[in-house]
Amino acid sequence: MKLRSFAHLLLLPSLLGTACRSPVDEPGSNLPGTCESESPVIAPQKTDILFVIDNSGSMEEEQNAIATELPAFLEALKEGSGVSQDFRVGVITTSVYRLAMFEGRTQYREYASEAGKLQAVPDSAGNPTDERFIDGTDPYVLEKFRRLVIQGTEGSGQETPLEAVRLAVSEPLSSTSLAEGGNAGFLRDGARLLVAVVTDEEDCSTTERPPPVWVSDDTSIDNCSEQSHLLTPVEEYFDMFQQLRDSNGASRQVLWATIGPVALSDKRAELIRDETPDGVFVRNVDCPTSYGPGHRQRAMAEAFDQSLDNLDSICRDNYRDTLLRIAELATVAQSIEVVNLPDPRLVQVELTRADDTVERCSVAAGDLRYEASTERYPARLFFQSSCLRRADDKKVEVKVLCAG
Repeated sequence: MKLRSFAHLLLLPSLLGTACRSPVDEPGSNLPGTCESESPVIAPQKTDILFVIDNSGSMEEEQNAIATELPAFLEALKEGSGVSQDFRVGVITTSVYRLAMFEGRTQYREYASEAGKLQAVPDSAGNPTDERFIDGTDPYVLEKFRRLVIQGTEGSGQETPLEAVRLAVSEPLSSTSLAEGGNAGFLRDGARLLVAVVTDEEDCSTTERPPPVWVSDDTSIDNCSEQSHLLTPVEEYFDMFQQLRDSNGASRQVLWATIGPVALSDKRAELIRDETPDGVFVRNVDCPTSYGPGHRQRAMAEAFDQSLDNLDSICRDNYRDTLLRIAELATVAQSIEVVNLPDPRLVQVELTRADDTVERCSVAAGDLRYEASTERYPARLFFQSSCLRRADDKKVEVKVLCAG
């Protein structure tokens, strides 16, 4: 077996001292004799960005810190790794429901006005408008985005970012008009979806109503961690997001990033109980302002990227570098179109990394996912979490194993 390369090479033969005849002079040639025609246009890369903001009582400082660093985030998005970026941003919250147990009594509440719904963009006075997302071409995108990420602290103390995203991108919200309280029109055909979760607590998501896990006023216990086996598995949510399709039936490329309750030093998730003058609090190790160990938050990030480049700690002093990495993630396409591929099981993609090492990915090994072409969209290879493209990659080559 050997590899047949599909990579395109630019050949630059030297013409110095060589008598040659221009193709323009050939009989019957229709090539232009001058270079006055316009260059081909590369279509902008479309990305729909969904921020999931924790609006519980402990998140005021973190929301303000995110808003402070948005100028750098948006500037990095616009630069776009050398490719024009067509992006839009919307915000949902982590509030879907709250099952609480206080003094032996159960209280249940659903957050119907949030629960995966795009939140209204406030005007300069803080009043809600009819806008539910902001296009990157809006001249006031920065001011509007800064106001939009400030979601307050009156939301559910039972944070459910995974369930909120599921509701946001699936029926009925995905097809219900904005005027009727849905999210229709936010997700575009041919656009990637980037989800960015910002929270200081463990995920407590389930598709069940009411949820099988409750929260209480005992800060030394985190039921969302200790009873996580009762929640909808992270893997099940991941599979849901991987199966999203646009109106043409094409797979929707989904990217995921989390600023969550993981360790500052190494992003690990490990429950500790912190004894303070105000009581005992469940936290994650090496993350003093967290309120949970972040096992599920880390697991979802890792499902999308095994290197965990898409995960950072909510306990950082500022989020500038974190947001820049998220912007970088948004500008790198994790799928490529392919033509004339005889059998996807024979394909191999070679990624030349910044340090000149070559990483080989294949459908057979599970590093790539192949989607066959239809009349409505071309065939594509999707890079999986074990073999993602990076912004500083030097080269991408598609090769096919063949006999001979």
